[in-house]
Amino acid sequence: MQTDKSATSWLSYVQLLDSALPIGGFSHSFGLETLVQLGAVQKPEQLQQYIETMLKQSWAPVDALAVKAVYLYAPKQDWPSLWKVDQIQHVQRAALETREGVLKMGRRLNQLAKAIHPELPWEPLQESIRTKQCFGTHPLIHGWISYHLQVPLDMAAEGYLYTCTMTSINSGLRLMSIGQTEGQRMLAQLLPVISCAWQDVRHLDPYEDGYANVPSAEIAMMRHESLYSRLFMS
Repeated sequence: MQTDKSATSWLSYVQLLDSALPIGGFSHSFGLETLVQLGAVQKPEQLQQYIETMLKQSWAPVDALAVKAVYLYAPKQDWPSLWKVDQIQHVQRAALETREGVLKMGRRLNQLAKAIHPELPWEPLQESIRTKQCFGTHPLIHGWISYHLQVPLDMAAEGYLYTCTMTSINSGLRLMSIGQTEGQRMLAQLLPVISCAWQDVRHLDPYEDGYANVPSAEIAMMRHESLYSRLFMS
């Protein structure tokens, strides 16, 4: 029986969206733990508002554009421009823990994907990381894998935003009085927000137009390392 390549690529991509994927997302709250301890996020509706803000003001106009950058520059093999997007995004993350967290998740995703998809063209990316031309952060690696699995751009970008959303919901489940059913209900309500957040920035240039507007969240990320007690690494 002949395998449908498009179906196989789609299922391979779904595997990478699993919240249990061992890339370290379970260890990071990216500032949410600080907001919970400070009392700024205590109720499910507050968590949902926080995620909506991050989707529209940070994850879509920053990280999702890194996914787009792969689709924009990889066909032309314009590696310097692609690595530059990764560099700019990395240094613009204000909190040290967040920079390290996004980098660690990218490196782990890179290692995992190489193990399960050795047939993909890894060499340009691996050489750039080895020579420190790029950092290999989570959104870049996600975009690289998605592109070479022939996943459409819109699906790849929204898929990345889905993983960010699930990471925050899972963090909320451990930090707050929220059950699994409530978490799934929240995810269902956020799916249209994910799509809208991406469509709002889809036309932007990854190199020139990326932006973030979440100062309170960034301050919370910075303050996390000085919390008295912590469940998460960031």
